[in-house]
Amino acid sequence: MLAVPVQVLAHGAGLPLPTRATADSAGMDLRAAVGTDVVLSPGARVLIPTGIALALPTGYEGQVRPRSGLALKHGVTVLNSPGTVDADYRGEVSVVLINHGEEPFVVRRGDRIAQIVIAPVTESALQEVDILPESGRGAGGYGSTGTG
Repeated sequence: MLAVPVQVLAHGAGLPLPTRATADSAGMDLRAAVGTDVVLSPGARVLIPTGIALALPTGYEGQVRPRSGLALKHGVTVLNSPGTVDADYRGEVSVVLINHGEEPFVVRRGDRIAQIVIAPVTESALQEVDILPESGRGAGGYGSTGTG
């Protein structure tokens, strides 16, 4: 198991650390570290603090993703999904939420607002070439493989 150092910031005190809901869950729930309720109107977006900062090891990233229940029940999702927390970032993990729903959505202190998946990053570099190797698909995109 990968151990990731986490710093609880002053406004995150008293909130549970992110944990996986089940043994086979990929993500750990991130909670809102807000001082007062935040009302997210339909169509609005807001940056919600989590009250934690991470020290991810080199070669890893944190992927901030939506929670499926918020998306289905309320139309609330992570706007820049997945958001990336880089290994060299030491600031607070925050979540950009947007309300695609028809009703205002209230974010309260401690609400589970997103999830974070810690994942390895493949080190790579782009290599310029004159011609790309052939593939079965070629340059077809945006629906070129059929519907459904």
